Amino acid sequence: MQDDLIVSGLHPLLAARWSPTTFDPVFELDATRAASLVEAARWAPSAGNSQPWAFIMGRRGDDTHQRLVRHLAASSSRWAPSASVLVANLAHRFVAGTDWEYSEFSHYDLGQAVAHMTIQAQALGLFARQFRAFDRDAVAAEFGVPDHWEVTTMSAFGRAPATTDSDADQAPESVRERRAVSELLWTSARPPAS
Repeated sequence: MQDDLIVSGLHPLLAARWSPTTFDPVFELDATRAASLVEAARWAPSAGNSQPWAFIMGRRGDDTHQRLVRHLAASSSRWAPSASVLVANLAHRFVAGTDWEYSEFSHYDLGQAVAHMTIQAQALGLFARQFRAFDRDAVAAEFGVPDHWEVTTMSAFGRAPATTDSDADQAPESVRERRAVSELLWTSARPPAS
């Protein structure tokens, strides 16, 4: 009951967020709205304002999108090419030419930037699916990513296709299960359930 009260107070953009397993293969995201995803990431918080992130963004049909698609794993190649936008997410891991960490928080900070992109997508009526089913080394080589940067994950953005009876397993209601809030909070008496 308490969890229901908390969910009812959740911002609609967060409450409606889900990760589709297919995207509308016809919908095209214009350059201005695609750029707003990066702008949202630009405003994410980071340790010491280091902003240790970068993105390789391709809109479906352009050269960058095609080059990213080449390196998808079999599992993601079934659905990701239909996304309006594919983004490789990079973390600035080391100071150039050294093994010194650029920021020990770079992965955390990149995660916040990608989360900002996800919520911006929701505000645009789009959905996002974040994934790791691709060849990170091949993407780094394809785009000349320096060794002190790390290709970490990819994000797919687009519109979800209209749900039909055959798509019932993709409906948000079937994939939105979450652990109870009481299982997430660590108290001095009891750690969260594992």
